[in-house]
Amino acid sequence: MTTTPPRDGHAPFAPINRGIDAADPVRCALRSAGPIVQVTAPAGGPAWIVTDDALAREVCAHPRIVKDPAMAPTSWDHRIAGLEQTAARQPSLTTLDGAAHARLRRAHAPLFSARRIREFCPRVHDIARRLLGEIAASGTVADLMADFTIRYPLTVLLDLLGIPLDRLDEAIEACRGMLDDEPTAQREAIAAIAGLAAAGLRDDEGGRPGGAAELRDRMPPDTTPEELHYHLFGLIFAGQLTTDASIGFLIARLLDGSTTESRLDFATSADGSVSGSRPAAEPDTVDALVRETLRRNPPAPFTLWRFTTTEIELAGVRLPARAPVLVDIQGINTDPSRSPGPDLTFGAGAHYCIGAQLALLELRAVASVLREDFPRARLTVPAAALRQSGRGGIQGTRLDVLPVALTG
Repeated sequence: MTTTPPRDGHAPFAPINRGIDAADPVRCALRSAGPIVQVTAPAGGPAWIVTDDALAREVCAHPRIVKDPAMAPTSWDHRIAGLEQTAARQPSLTTLDGAAHARLRRAHAPLFSARRIREFCPRVHDIARRLLGEIAASGTVADLMADFTIRYPLTVLLDLLGIPLDRLDEAIEACRGMLDDEPTAQREAIAAIAGLAAAGLRDDEGGRPGGAAELRDRMPPDTTPEELHYHLFGLIFAGQLTTDASIGFLIARLLDGSTTESRLDFATSADGSVSGSRPAAEPDTVDALVRETLRRNPPAPFTLWRFTTTEIELAGVRLPARAPVLVDIQGINTDPSRSPGPDLTFGAGAHYCIGAQLALLELRAVASVLREDFPRARLTVPAAALRQSGRGGIQGTRLDVLPVALTG
């Protein structure tokens, strides 16, 4: 089958507002429609969503399915579609493919190597401890979605890149500006974040040698300063946007009626809802809690858009050239019939998220610090009252509010 059961062809991309653990009927409908499903794209015309794990991995490695927005349908408005500039106009990790992408990824990779992440681990724990301690010192109930979930990952990223932390509030405002529907606001936000990134490259800004300077020194020799700033912008904004939402879901589940004797015991029903006891972050369950949270609520529900370069066949379905293709990460991750194995939270293939290990470290650090330093922390509303919302499309959801008393 290649059409979706929902009567509204835009249903997979509609705005979302539902309870934290409410089932997603759209994803159930997509799965039931087949391994690849034709829908109506937000920018108009047909698009195809892949709902099968094996087919998704094939798509992520397919040589004739590319990321370059230059291959999008000619009728698409790039702003409505949420596309970056084409790879020819603005090279980036998310728009390049093949050898050009491999070269750029090699320049970025040492920033996120296993050794670098191990070395950075104590610093990330210290950042989480300091920020949560400042909130706890107020002695009041805090909405952690209002400040902590954006401030924490940005502090980590600026520290990693060697950008002065006194520029943090500028980074926060710029990241918020990126979510403004006004095109001028987004352009200004990109310029602001790129300017912050440049501060990590200059001693006269009070910066210190860090990841930004390392990246500059490893980039291909023909990289312009503007291109370097854009690469750093991409690391900052993507690293904040994705981790922000995940931190909220993690903390909510960590504090939902947990006791130090609780064990990790999740069960997913056929309709995608979740039952079972919630975990406390015991030493042997922190990693499991983090990974389960990311499986159920991945930072991005879909991959970024991909496009066919020629007519191809996938799972018996003929796709024309320039066909837009998405992988339903969240639907595949939560498919109750899916075989055990690695999930798609961070993608697959050559475009596997380069910052995955840093994101995992940030989430583990939050869980560990809450367990060790704030054992009396609790939600001040029932977990069932928490709601998640999002714009729909390829953007994920985040909790509307997360009221927490850190000192009991």
